[in-house]
Amino acid sequence: MRILHLDTNHPLLIQQLTDLGFTNDEDYTSSKAEIEAKIQQYDGLVIRSRFTIDKSFLDAATNLKFIGRVGAGLENIDCDYAKQKDVYLISAPEGNRNAVGEHALGMLLSLFNKLNKADNDVRNGKWLREDNRGVELDGKTIGLIGYGNMGKAFAKKLRGFDVEVLCYDIKPNVGDANCKQVTLEELQQKADVLSLHTPQTPQTINMINNTFINNFAKPFWLINTARGKSVVTQDLVTALKSGKILGAGLDVLEYEKASFESLFSSKIPEAFQYLIQAKNVLLTPHVAGWTVESKEKLAQTIVDKIKAKFTP
Repeated sequence: MRILHLDTNHPLLIQQLTDLGFTNDEDYTSSKAEIEAKIQQYDGLVIRSRFTIDKSFLDAATNLKFIGRVGAGLENIDCDYAKQKDVYLISAPEGNRNAVGEHALGMLLSLFNKLNKADNDVRNGKWLREDNRGVELDGKTIGLIGYGNMGKAFAKKLRGFDVEVLCYDIKPNVGDANCKQVTLEELQQKADVLSLHTPQTPQTINMINNTFINNFAKPFWLINTARGKSVVTQDLVTALKSGKILGAGLDVLEYEKASFESLFSSKIPEAFQYLIQAKNVLLTPHVAGWTVESKEKLAQTIVDKIKAKFTP
């Protein structure tokens, strides 16, 4: 079987697939049209987020048996059409779930203790102890929306704290010893912190909007390490200004390009200008699952799943 790799990944991915008898070609620079022109030569495709795998691409891929996405989500692939074409889809949420859990916890503790504000103050010669008084995580209720690989990893990290962890998920019976599954209404009544761990779907795009935010009984903190388009940025800014949202840790942004590799290229939106200036907002460039260890684990997960499905 011939596999085409469209993005650079950990070297073990190609090394191990070669050892298993696969032929591996790499093309990290050709346009989507150029890849489409030759994709019929390949049985497998390994991609991260370089471009969207849509119907026209899948129609051209007449011999394609599988697509491996070196990441957690599959939203850059027309999954329904791929399945109609009997193309097997592989993703690797197991590979970066620990990294995401650690990043979410780091963001939350940094916000609670004003770490980046305090650091910036000291660097600018300001010794403001009262202005940087923090709050403690113990005694808080943490609400998770989405309780798959990422949500479970974050809940596991929270076991060392005296907190209540609740989750809402569209799938039934996903709660466990680390997290109690509840209705969305109960989560919105009790949560002091909301952390998103959902894929990008029609149901989750623009999910966090004015109505959703105002259904919370208490002011709350928001952590988003999932997908940027789940949060309406202008509505988030409105809530930050009113105090309904006490602070936000955002690893992903509504304005990201579909490849996740860059931000908008046009004029910076006014709402984002506010986030840049806000002292109670922490921003990172879609790196929650982007650790030295996760790079290796993501690649290994893809190899293991290809091996399990396509080798004797």
